[in-house]
Amino acid sequence: MSYILGLTGSIGMGKSTTGRMFADLGCALWDADAAVHRMYAAGGDAVAPIRAEFPDAVGDDAVSRDVLKDIIARDPTALSRLERIVHPLVAMDRQAFVEQTTADIVVLDIPLLFEGGFDAMVDGTVCVTAPLEMQQARVLERGTMTEAQFQAILAKQMPDAEKQRRATWIVITDTVEHARAQVQDIVTTIRRDLSHA
Repeated sequence: MSYILGLTGSIGMGKSTTGRMFADLGCALWDADAAVHRMYAAGGDAVAPIRAEFPDAVGDDAVSRDVLKDIIARDPTALSRLERIVHPLVAMDRQAFVEQTTADIVVLDIPLLFEGGFDAMVDGTVCVTAPLEMQQARVLERGTMTEAQFQAILAKQMPDAEKQRRATWIVITDTVEHARAQVQDIVTTIRRDLSHA
């Protein structure tokens, strides 16, 4: 039996980097965002059902995220209709990954881990965090959104302090070295507990 570890953190906190650190230590890593990207790509599982619901969002047999964003911005019902298509597909992908892996620790990178109630399905949780100024600087350095867009995303997400309060472990990503040491400690603790189980 694998230990299932839920990994979460707000935008710009270093969650993807932290996930790779777990993978470097031999953990199996499943990424919800990557799963959606696969499903939206040509031949992906979400292409046909999204074409049926939102014909304009599919071109070259792939889903255009930009067109979907525009549709969601214009139509207040679009997001819930999209989620009804995508969420079950993502759940099946996640379940298949967990069942097929042979790793002792499976890390599920789920941005909305607590918001979606997914913490009830895992053995433990990790919240990745960093000081607010660092978080904002990281996001704005990407050059993909304005400060106003960043603030709008923050407003929709569960506050970082609440995620930290709910988490089994917290990884502070102020430096790569500090984050890596904390990840190593978590993996060591879980493996020690597994060996005593």
